[in-house]
Amino acid sequence: MEKGNERSVSTFNSELKLKGFNAFQIEDDSNGVREYSRKDFYKICLTTGESIINYADRSYVMKGTILFFANPNIPYSWETISRSYVGYTCLFSEDFYKPSDRSESLQHSSLFKIGGTPIIPISEEKREFLNGIFRNMITEQRTAYAFKDDLIRNYVNLIIHEALKLQPAQDFDQVKNASHRITNVFLELLERQFPIERKDRPLQLRTAQDYAGNLNLHVNYLNRAVKETTGKSTTTHITERMASEAKALLLHTDWNVADIAYALGFEYPTYFNNFFKRITGTNPMSLRPAESIGDQTH
Repeated sequence: MEKGNERSVSTFNSELKLKGFNAFQIEDDSNGVREYSRKDFYKICLTTGESIINYADRSYVMKGTILFFANPNIPYSWETISRSYVGYTCLFSEDFYKPSDRSESLQHSSLFKIGGTPIIPISEEKREFLNGIFRNMITEQRTAYAFKDDLIRNYVNLIIHEALKLQPAQDFDQVKNASHRITNVFLELLERQFPIERKDRPLQLRTAQDYAGNLNLHVNYLNRAVKETTGKSTTTHITERMASEAKALLLHTDWNVADIAYALGFEYPTYFNNFFKRITGTNPMSLRPAESIGDQTH
C-alpha cells in the first residue's frame, strides 16, 4: 500500500473513531480486492455485483445484490469479480450503537455472530427500499440536527430487522434453556477479549476459572453448560481462540514473538512457544515471512 493511501486510511479511521459512524456510497469498482482487515467497527454493506467473500473459516461466491454484515472481531477478505460493483456501506462502533439499548440484539443476532449468517440475498424491490435507507443515513450524517445519531441508529436497526425477516427460520438462534444462555454469554465474553491491538494491554481472561469468576458462576457449572451445548470444553474454546489470535498477530503485525507472548498473557516467550506448538503442531516462527525472521526476539 502506498504511503499516501496509508495516511488517507489513517485519517478516515481517526474520524470514524471520533464520530462512531460513517455511511458512504461504493463507487463502480472493477478490480477491487479488499484484503484481510482487523477493524474496530461493525459494517453493513448493500452491494450489487459478483464477488468472493472469505469470512472467518467460510467462503461465499455471491452474485446479484446482497446485504453483508461484518463483526469487528471476525476477519474477512473480499474479492470483486464483476466489472461493475456498486452499493453502499455503513460503519459503526459498538459505543455508537449502545445508546439505543439494543446492543444485546446486535451481539446475539445471527447476522453478526460467529457461525451465523452474515450474507442475505436481496431482491430488486427490496434493494430499492434499502438504497433509500442508506441514502437517508448519508444525508443525515451531514446535517446539524441535534438528534441525528438517534435517527441514524433507527435506520441501522431498520436494516437489521429487514435482514432478519428475510432469513430462513432455522437460521435464528433460539435460546431454549439455561445451558444455552450461559454458553452464549461465555462465547460473547470470549470474543470481546479480541482482537488484541496493544502490546501493553495483555489478555486478562485466560482460564475457565477466569471466565467463571467474571460471570459470577461456579467453574463446574460453566464447564457443564458449555460442554453440553457445544460438545467442547470451556478450556478448548479459550485455547483455540487464543491460538487463532496468535496466528493473526503473527501473520498481520510486525510484533516480535516476545511481544505477542506478553500480549496473550504468557510470562515467558518459551511458554507461548510451547502452547502454540501444542495447539497448532508447529512453532510460531513458521508463520512469519522469511525476511522477517532475523528481526524476531525469542
